[in-house]
Amino acid sequence: MNDITTSATSARSGGDADDDLLALENQVCFALAVAARGVIGVYRPILEPLGLTHPQYLVMLALWQRSPRTVRDLGEALQLEPATLSPLLKRLEAQGYLTRERNARDERALDVALTDAGRALRARALEIPPQVVDRLGMSVDELGSLRDRLTEVIAAVQRA
Repeated sequence: MNDITTSATSARSGGDADDDLLALENQVCFALAVAARGVIGVYRPILEPLGLTHPQYLVMLALWQRSPRTVRDLGEALQLEPATLSPLLKRLEAQGYLTRERNARDERALDVALTDAGRALRARALEIPPQVVDRLGMSVDELGSLRDRLTEVIAAVQRA
C-alpha cells in the first residue's frame, strides 16, 4: 500500500496517533483553543493591577490606536458583535477610561472616546508586552512570526 492508503486505513481504524485524522493532538482547532486559553491566562495577572480584563485590554488597545471611534468601527476592528462589545464599553466607561456619546452627524452611531484617565493608562500598559514576552519565554521575533501566521489563519477563515 502507498502512504496515502496506509494513512487513510490507519485513520479509519484508529491506528497510530500521528496518522489518525481524528486524533485530538492532530487537530488545529484544539491547538489554537488551548494556546488561546493559555496566552490569555498569562495576561490575566499582568492586567489585574490595571483593573482590566483581557477583552477590555483589547478595547483599550484599539482606542489607543485611534480615538474617538464608533462602536461599529470598534466592533469591526476587534471582530466582536455589538452585544459582546456593549457591556465591555459600559464597564470601561464606569471605570472612567472612556465616554460613549451619540454621534452629532448620525444619531444612530455611538462614538467612543478615551478620557484623560484612559489616555494615561496607556503609559502603564507599556509594561505589559515585555512581561508577556518574559512569561512565555519566547523571543519577540518568535512571537511576531507566530502572530503573522495566525493573521494568515484569520484571513483564510474570513475567505472560507
